[in-house]
Amino acid sequence: ALWQSSADRLSTSTSTQFISRSCFLFVAVLSNVLHCKMPIEIHTEDKLEYKFFPNYSQALKFKIKAAHDAHVAITEGPVEANPMYEIFFGGWGNAKIAIRKNREKPEVIEQPYPNTLSAGEFKEFWITWYDGAVNIGLDDNPTPFLSWSDPAMLNGQFFGIRTGWGATGTWIIEDNWAGWRAPATTPWQEIHDSPGWNIGPPAPVGTTQPTWVPTSGTNIPPDAVPGGFDNEQLYIGRASHAGSVTPGKVVPSHGVCYVAWGGAEHGIPDYEVLTGCNPSWIPVLGDQVPDHAFPAGTSETGEQLFIGRAQHGDTVTVGKVQKSHKVCYIPYGGQEIAKENFEVMVL
Repeated sequence: ALWQSSADRLSTSTSTQFISRSCFLFVAVLSNVLHCKMPIEIHTEDKLEYKFFPNYSQALKFKIKAAHDAHVAITEGPVEANPMYEIFFGGWGNAKIAIRKNREKPEVIEQPYPNTLSAGEFKEFWITWYDGAVNIGLDDNPTPFLSWSDPAMLNGQFFGIRTGWGATGTWIIEDNWAGWRAPATTPWQEIHDSPGWNIGPPAPVGTTQPTWVPTSGTNIPPDAVPGGFDNEQLYIGRASHAGSVTPGKVVPSHGVCYVAWGGAEHGIPDYEVLTGCNPSWIPVLGDQVPDHAFPAGTSETGEQLFIGRAQHGDTVTVGKVQKSHKVCYIPYGGQEIAKENFEVMVL
């Protein structure tokens, strides 16, 4: 099946690799699972308008189900503006893939590809834009089938997706895919290109000095820890509510931290944001919370709360894990929603 729970993917992936592949590949796959490349499902309308998301790795892996004309933009901010790359999948009658720079014709490179996309099944692609070239490939094959070198390489830290010319699309984006190289260790630029976006440098992998920073409104610390997506980057926060200190999701454009409590979603304007660490996410079922889960608050009865996240619709939403309840509660759409399949943040 295309969609499996994180726990199912862990079991299937690790057992298969152990039986049929070398120990090296098994360790690599297990490492990827433990660092949780959670898929994010996004729907796009027949509308030539990009939905933008941050990208720290200069690499993108995704599945797309669309009849034709699925477009990906690589930009320096969450807006359609030069400098930028555009990659067109299934354009020109679903017959080719092409790269365009700065919205100028002709395309810098194109490749015939009959029946690029399908409205009935997902097709998987990847894009990287580092080491002086834009590369495009298929599935898990690290060899690109289309490559273009740019002497004035764009340092794109956002990607946008859209469908158009009569097509709608369903996208499954792999979160935090690193591409075919080790994750970069150079500092990332701090970006303030649009209200609600304050994307600072991620902490080095392995950093374990988390700090809660008090803030309010749209003032997001530059090294805030991202935790999910809902049409924009969500950050990990916590807030005091009804005698509890409850972890939840910070939505920059809303200027609040949303927490789940008492069956409802509560937006708290004064809250704390987690900073200074680069956590991992472990798939969990029920009360099997890992020993190294990061404690982030307490319930109104004094029970320890942990940071969790779960997929809901086309979002990945941060919430609270209360071990005795065997679920992750996420705040969404005004409600407190209990998720039995979820992930727990660990350091």
